[in-house]
Amino acid sequence: MSMETNLQGRLRNTSLPYSHGLLPLFEAVVNSIYAIEEAELPSRSGNITVEILRDTQQILDFESGSKKRGPDACKDVIGFMVTDNGIGFTAPNMKSFLTLDSEYKADKGGRGVGRLLWLKAFRRVTIHSIYKDADGVFKPRTFTFTAEAGVSNGKSSNASQETQRSTTVHLDDFVKRYREASRKTTQAIANSLFEHCLWHFVREGGAPNIIVKDDDECINLDDVYEGHMVSSAETESITIKDKQFDLTHIKLRANSSNSHIIAFCAANRLVKEESLADKIPGLYGRLSDNDGEFVYACYVTSPFLDETVRSERTDFDIIENPGELFRQTEISFGEIRDAVIERASFHLSKYLEENKVKAKDRVESFVSQKAPRYRPILGRIPEDKLIVDPNISDKELELTLHKHLAEIEEQLLAAGHDVMNPKKDEELEEYQKRLQEYLRTAEDIKKSDLANYVSHRRVILELLEKAIQRGPDGRYVQEDLIHSLIMPMRADSNEVMPDSCNLWLLDERLAFHDYLASDKTLASMPISDSKETKEPDLLALNVFDNPILVSEGHKLPLASIVVIEIKRPMRNDAAGGEEKDPIEQALGYLDRIRKGIIKTASGRLIPNSEDIPGYCYVICDITSTIKRRCELFTLTPTHDHLGFFGYNPNFKAYIEVISFDRLVNAAKERNKAFFDRLGLPTT
Repeated sequence: MSMETNLQGRLRNTSLPYSHGLLPLFEAVVNSIYAIEEAELPSRSGNITVEILRDTQQILDFESGSKKRGPDACKDVIGFMVTDNGIGFTAPNMKSFLTLDSEYKADKGGRGVGRLLWLKAFRRVTIHSIYKDADGVFKPRTFTFTAEAGVSNGKSSNASQETQRSTTVHLDDFVKRYREASRKTTQAIANSLFEHCLWHFVREGGAPNIIVKDDDECINLDDVYEGHMVSSAETESITIKDKQFDLTHIKLRANSSNSHIIAFCAANRLVKEESLADKIPGLYGRLSDNDGEFVYACYVTSPFLDETVRSERTDFDIIENPGELFRQTEISFGEIRDAVIERASFHLSKYLEENKVKAKDRVESFVSQKAPRYRPILGRIPEDKLIVDPNISDKELELTLHKHLAEIEEQLLAAGHDVMNPKKDEELEEYQKRLQEYLRTAEDIKKSDLANYVSHRRVILELLEKAIQRGPDGRYVQEDLIHSLIMPMRADSNEVMPDSCNLWLLDERLAFHDYLASDKTLASMPISDSKETKEPDLLALNVFDNPILVSEGHKLPLASIVVIEIKRPMRNDAAGGEEKDPIEQALGYLDRIRKGIIKTASGRLIPNSEDIPGYCYVICDITSTIKRRCELFTLTPTHDHLGFFGYNPNFKAYIEVISFDRLVNAAKERNKAFFDRLGLPTT
């Protein structure tokens, strides 16, 4: 008993992604290639013409797909006509067409479902064929193929006036969603068709003459082939679990493709492409040989792929990873991919050496000049993992190296839990070896942390140097930017992480404080009951709970207060009064703090608060008005004349006025030994 097939039901169960809208056209062209082969025409006498049909009413911008009129616009594609001089719709071919899932051309990889793809993307297909019957008589056959009516309007006569074979497949009424997602220009469509049929061009015997026509424009795929190919394709075969796979290594001109790929084929049709990016060390950008730059493609064919391709020919029914249970018997797609990549890597090895050298130089330069923290762990990263794209950005390279550092730290953490306990039946020598390796790794990580800390300081110094320079507009930055480099504004030591503060720019000792406030009012500080709303730029309280070298009976205030004021570079309007004189301003903040009841950050009272030593730092350029204020306070110039210092007995405070240049120079001198050790420039 025969079973009936519901065409519309089969169409619903047939998958065609919107991004594959041109696949039905490609299927029609491949069918034409097979029809020419079946006709056994003399070499290079087979002809296929692909005519692009466009809507005469609509004009589209082919780059954006939006309606537009102008020189960069083209008419919307509504269908295609594929004409060939192959064998045509003979009685056996017609019977096969009427049989879904026909096995008539199974030996060529045919699945009998190609025509279903036509009706997924096009609402109507009209076919007109002149063929030669078994008696050698030329006969015509015409019919329409739709989802609703199936095959209809069939016309056939006993003889034709034509004396040559000819078959035209008219793919009509391109479905909007497929049309919008498909290539639109003549060249783009021709290139896509060529890439799909590339196997037919590089195989022995080559492809028929294929022409793509679009109004007055005409593209011969032989010309596309010449424009794409750099040299003759090279072939080889590999075996995976008794299954043979044929690899065709192809060099394509650099302007024909954007990336290196593996192309998996079935039944001489392209099924899927995978990028080789990040899969072969050194395979970045374009490669070069004696013929110039090229990109690489590896076409993979196999009877196994023919057997496992899905009916829609958009993927394979091959498991990606079979797991341990079936690993010995089942072929996984990952296994195929890995084997192909290994051969592709070997095939390209002579072209990759230059990229590997450039990659090594890129990493070395970046680590030496910008990220020395990674120097200690470079030797622990597999060499192939360091072969990066020479054109990689600093950001991406930093992320790559940091990922490896994190992996090493994670491994170290895991090993640390077990390293102090010998494993069961572990020999002493083996345990000592494992312990020494753990300690060496830990040492490298700590070196990396120290290098990161030092290189961070150099970056901060670079930013500070740029901040104090006059900008392109002739102006200097506001003091807020410089302030933020030293410590985030409107925060205190309970709100910010130590790593976000760069107090070492002024004095390394400022890192050791009991309380630190940045641009906060005196009233908001927990160390004093002052009600003042004044906001010192930076204020620090140091408390020494365990003084040493203090003679018995001599009591010193076990604390000190540091006030820091920052002014805009090259500001030259200093005058008497707190509003205009930064020295008076700093002393005023110090005095207000002392007049309150001073406590530690944890709430303990500090005795003799009015006698707590004070240190006032003013960071500004030594302009004429600032110099005059320093002289009025009887401050002494520094030896380089880039600052002033002195002690004010009335306020019991040490005062230092530091120019931005002196601040930068002093910070560089204090850190120079560290920078030199890491190979970091200080200028």
